[in-house]
Order: sequence, then structure tokens, then C-alpha cells
Amino acid sequence: MSDHEAGGLAADGPDTAWKQWHERRLASVSAPYGPLSLTGTHWLADAPEGRIPAVPGRWRATAGGVVLSAGPGDGLSLDGEPFAGDAVLAADEGPAGEARVAAGDVRLVVILREGEWAVRVYDPAAEARRAFGGIEAGPYDPGFVLPGHFRPYGEDQTVQVENVDGRTRGLGLGGELSFVHGGVEHTLQVAVDHGDGSLWAVFADATSGTSSYRFRFLRPGVPTADRSVTVDFNRALLPPCAFAEHFICPFPPPGNTLPFAVEAGERRPKRALAAAI
Repeated sequence: MSDHEAGGLAADGPDTAWKQWHERRLASVSAPYGPLSLTGTHWLADAPEGRIPAVPGRWRATAGGVVLSAGPGDGLSLDGEPFAGDAVLAADEGPAGEARVAAGDVRLVVILREGEWAVRVYDPAAEARRAFGGIEAGPYDPGFVLPGHFRPYGEDQTVQVENVDGRTRGLGLGGELSFVHGGVEHTLQVAVDHGDGSLWAVFADATSGTSSYRFRFLRPGVPTADRSVTVDFNRALLPPCAFAEHFICPFPPPGNTLPFAVEAGERRPKRALAAAI
């Protein structure tokens, strides 16, 4: 079930549903192991000796996964038990708070991106989490709830797009989402979740980089049998990298910069300076 559907079931009307959705987003972002607690993404290719700054143990990428070597004095736990020795780790698939490896309250999350291994550090005591003041968001606007139509490509396409860390990576796209705003048809290239069929778009608009973050995410949900889907920009999301610079979010693919201002949805973290968004 999408956030949009879940919010709708829990509320008396769309405005109230949006407010509840926004409150859930604030709780999720500021959770102990939410995006605000990410303090580092360490690529193992950049750590040939297997040492990660301020992270105990040795971490080595191999063909079979990441080999973690730790001694009793490293203070690490694996699957909730004190750990010393060697272990081969696959990429963590669940929430950061459920990562297999921990150092006290800190969670050490193993990730794999395009064949490259990295370790992410989530610390509930991170300064960004302590200083979080909320999310600026536009008021609910029914004018930004638009009927849309999904046109699949037939097979996924991969485009190379720049990521916020300055590197270019492949972004898989499954089709186009079309909708009409101001009497003009617009399209967004979207990815399709192969698990549940839900759509995901990375987009920018006329507010991007000024009164809102450089780009945002949109998750319209699962198209119906006739491929119709509601495009609700009130549910536009800030990407994780808006909260912590250590995420590697992709910039919008070609054609996903809208020529009009999307003043609905999440805009930027509160107190963010225009020069920094």
C-alpha cells in the first residue's frame, strides 16, 4: 500500500490525510536511524587497508561479499551478539536500525551499488538529527492532484545520470508518466518497482534550487489495470540527501525538469539557506 493510500484510509478528507502523512514523514525522517542519523558512506575501494575512519574492525570487499574482521576490543556486535573473528556480510536489505553489525548504538550498514561495496554509519546522536527543525512544505493544494497515465517502455532502460556525490551512475527507468497541468501535457520518466509495480520519479521544477531543494522524489503508487494513476504533487518528497550529504541520490534524468513551479509538497529542511539547497 502506498503512502497516499494509507493516508487516505486514516483521514476524513484529503487535507487531513495530507497533514497525517506529513506528520508521519517528520517522525520517519527524525527517527533514531532515519536519514538524519547518517554520518558517513565509506567506499571500501577507497580503504585498501580495510580501515574506515572512526569505525572499528577491518572491512574488505571480496567477490563473495564484505569480510569483516574484528577483535574483542573493537566492541562490535553481529546479529545482536558480541562479535570477534571473521564474517562474510551481504548487503543489508532492511531498515538501518535492523543492520546486522552494530557498535553500541551506532549501526553499520553494508551496501552494494553497481558492483561497489560501502559501509554506512548511522548514529542516533548525529548533529543533524539533534538540530533538525522540521520540513518546509506547501499547504495542501487540490490543484496539484492530477490524473495521470503510465506508458511502460516494454523493457527497462538505463540512463546515466549524475549523482549528488559528483559521480555518474545508471538509473533504471520503466516508462513515462503523463499528466496535464495548466492545459499542457507533461511527462516524467519513472522507475518501476519490480516488487509491487509502484512508480518512482526524480524531478525538478521552477522552484528547484531556490525555494525548494535541487530536486525531489514522487511516488505516485501502482497504476490501475488501465494504467491510470493519480499524480499528487502534495506528496512530493525530499530525497534522503536533503537531510545528509552522505547519500548518493540521483539527479533527475533528461526531461524530468518541469517548466512550472511545484509549490506543493515538501520543499526543504527548515532553516536551509537558499545557497545550500
